[in-house]
Amino acid sequence: MGPLDGLRILEFSGLGPCPLAGQLLADLGADVVVIDRPGTKTQYADINRRHKRSITINLKHSAGIELAKKLSGQFDVLIEGYRPGTMERLGMGPDILTEINPRLIYARMTGWGQTGPLALRAGHDINYLALSGALHAIGLDKEPPVPPLNLVADYGGGSMFLLLGILSALFERGISDKGQIIDAAMVDGVPAMMGLLHSWMAQQTWQQTRQSNLIDGAAPHYRCYETLDKKYVAVGALENIFLKQLLAKLAIPDSYANASDDKSLWPELTEKLTAVFKLKTRDTWAAEFDSIDACVSPVLSVTEASSHPHNKDRNTFVEIDGVLQASVAPRFSRSLAKKPITAAEPGAHTKPILEGLGLSKEEAIHRLIEDGAIATVQH
Repeated sequence: MGPLDGLRILEFSGLGPCPLAGQLLADLGADVVVIDRPGTKTQYADINRRHKRSITINLKHSAGIELAKKLSGQFDVLIEGYRPGTMERLGMGPDILTEINPRLIYARMTGWGQTGPLALRAGHDINYLALSGALHAIGLDKEPPVPPLNLVADYGGGSMFLLLGILSALFERGISDKGQIIDAAMVDGVPAMMGLLHSWMAQQTWQQTRQSNLIDGAAPHYRCYETLDKKYVAVGALENIFLKQLLAKLAIPDSYANASDDKSLWPELTEKLTAVFKLKTRDTWAAEFDSIDACVSPVLSVTEASSHPHNKDRNTFVEIDGVLQASVAPRFSRSLAKKPITAAEPGAHTKPILEGLGLSKEEAIHRLIEDGAIATVQH
């Protein structure tokens, strides 16, 4: 049994942070039911759907809305990532559903938040990251900022804070026996992760110019270097003890060991490290640093990462039906998380879920299908 076994999550299908949050909860044992739209195609390679059950409901049909309302009465948590006001227009706003189910935790995920002048505006990870101040700090000096994929706003400031809100509300419900509404916004989550940068700014040790600080690619002992085979190694020798080992291994004078505290050494040390790392291939350097605590690692591609000995030893990755994906995380001493499986087809569980609502008569379910309120598996 997973640590979240017995927890029931109702997820309205969407993109980005909500599907990942639902997947992580399902991985740990929660029963996550996704309400899919009619016509949704088979998505066996969609990792964010693994371990979830699916029911296809037409939310533009009055009978479909009523079914969704009935479902909400049986679940602990509802997750939705629509623009503010969408659920209200569907007649399933938090006021209505929490009246049906007072213990329901109604988790809302957006980029801009439920309120504010931008609340109804469209946006994506890069937009939310831009408004938080984080994007401005990422990239090379005198070059445009570089979006760090969609890992920071969508999944860091989004999914992770949505999960934090859900689990916190569940804990509080154990005391109050009442649900509540969660307003998770990426423009709130990203700044919440920037405490260290804000501290450095207050201490006047962080410069606003890109590539001029300790951890933004300016420091010679915290950046990537090209190797002989046009690949890269990552150097993270921040502390002096690690920097000294790095310098010793590369036969660079120990006089540069104070680089963490002396920025005047950075340009020259960067040149030396750049020249040295180009003398050998990435994998040669990886092997040579394998037994040295100098914080040097090969920069692996996504596919290469699954074959690294450390990742293989921990079974960090798994391949299911030809789809490479991460194993369940985190790990627990007693609870057993689910083994990753291929995602179910949209609508695959429509009938058993409806039977759980008390619609056990085949003719009643068939009538809903004929009326267009629900659908079964779509091919």
